Amino acid sequence: MDTKPTESKTLPPAQARPVTLEEAFLMTKFGLYNLCLIAISGIILAAVLLETLGISYVLPVAECDLLLTTREKGVLSAISFAGIICSSHLWGFLADTRGRRAIILPTLFLAFASSALSSLTTNFWLITVMRFLTGFFISGPSATIYAYLGEFHGKRNCSRAIMGASFVFGLGSILLPLIAWSIINQEWELAIPLLGIVYRPWRLFLVVCALPSFVAALVLLGLPESPKYLLARGREQETIAVLRSMYRWNAGRKDPPLALTGVLQETEAQQTKVRREEAASGKSMVGLLKQMWYQTAPLFMGSYLKRTAILCVLQFGIYLTSSGMYMFFPDILNRIAEQQGKGVERTTVCNAVYATRFDIQELAGLGGNGTARSDLCHQKLDISAYEHSFVLEAIYALGFAVIGLIINAVGRLPILVFIFALCGTCGVLIVFIDLPLLAIWFYLILLTCGFCISVVNACTIDLYPTNLRAMAVCISLMFGRLGSIVGSNLVGFLLDTHCELTFWISGLLLVGCGVLSFFIPNIYKRNVSEDRLSVSSR
Repeated sequence: MDTKPTESKTLPPAQARPVTLEEAFLMTKFGLYNLCLIAISGIILAAVLLETLGISYVLPVAECDLLLTTREKGVLSAISFAGIICSSHLWGFLADTRGRRAIILPTLFLAFASSALSSLTTNFWLITVMRFLTGFFISGPSATIYAYLGEFHGKRNCSRAIMGASFVFGLGSILLPLIAWSIINQEWELAIPLLGIVYRPWRLFLVVCALPSFVAALVLLGLPESPKYLLARGREQETIAVLRSMYRWNAGRKDPPLALTGVLQETEAQQTKVRREEAASGKSMVGLLKQMWYQTAPLFMGSYLKRTAILCVLQFGIYLTSSGMYMFFPDILNRIAEQQGKGVERTTVCNAVYATRFDIQELAGLGGNGTARSDLCHQKLDISAYEHSFVLEAIYALGFAVIGLIINAVGRLPILVFIFALCGTCGVLIVFIDLPLLAIWFYLILLTCGFCISVVNACTIDLYPTNLRAMAVCISLMFGRLGSIVGSNLVGFLLDTHCELTFWISGLLLVGCGVLSFFIPNIYKRNVSEDRLSVSSR
């Protein structure tokens, strides 16, 4: 029987020689196994978003139950990001030294537990502590999932995989306002004397937002460590076992079994390899901190210093608006709707805020027994808050898909400059617009600056080698979360007294980020060897 020669661009399923990991990925094909990884990665990204941004729907309706002032709302909306900042460095280091899956799995379970417990709290301080712990643990999968998913794919399919996870993430973000509307606007309540609370819909909403973390953790129990990490740790046989499992899932019944004699080690500096091995075997706290320093210090030395500084500043500016300003988005829309309900047709966003402010402590005094007067409290959110939040999430889902399609052809710099300039301009103009609907749309555009997170993450992944990549992403996102904290507290402190200043600051900061984008190394190159577009929870 005549046999046709194998094409030079593809590899046969059986190899009599060791191959590179890149070649091995081509042999395993792209199929069901990859789709399952993409789906679970997208669910994890959506879980991060629900855990960090879901609280924004709770603040307006829980203010009387927890006696929250506007400043306390700012603190509570930012505290999850504070937890992320405190732990992101640790998780980035452990992900590089102990394994991606070894970090993602337990932190998902712990994030679910702390979030569920936060629904049972009775005052500002208790819920603040529990939401801090939620952020502390959800930080583990927040950035590590990018490395985990990417390391199951070669250069050819890495972008496809991460954009697929981004699509699932987009669907999850669209569901956030729908879930909030279906739960928070219900009219039931259940007294629990043992805990001293009245269990209202907003408490159930916090638990529902935590469920994706729990489901993702259960699924992850059946998935292995990333083959690239296993190979970097010298665990070649485990790497081959993972590759064979991928092939069994992806190959057809008529395909021959995959036979690998070995996988070639990727190039890694001997000094880095020694430090990685020491970190994996180290037990003492001093040794752990020492190895964290060794893993982090290169990011702020030599040629990496400039790029690390630029990326961190960009993430700070993006998150200050996309997360910080977003946390009060439902609250501000609720206030505008309240003014429109009173017959006010023309008013600026800030005038609507000033007209609806009140002192929760005074209301508590009027209500007696440490509770606020129920007739002055918001037990529901106006439907417009959910509608515009849904539109925002739909824009994000569509926008991520569009960016994924055009980024190679257009380049990263034009996308960054366009988004920064458009969003920054809209942020400034909001102050002057006295048509509520138009002002809300400009507010929506301002919040879409979160698109830039994906592009900056893609730059980060390309600018650092494998042994520093997870730490670089974690450090840059840590500065982004710091921006979220600053933004949330900025709005909380200024909204009731200097509302206009909050929009001026966010708008001008985004314009400045657009200028800084020109200084990202290699930003002018359109076609890169390994284009990875990643998305982070806003």
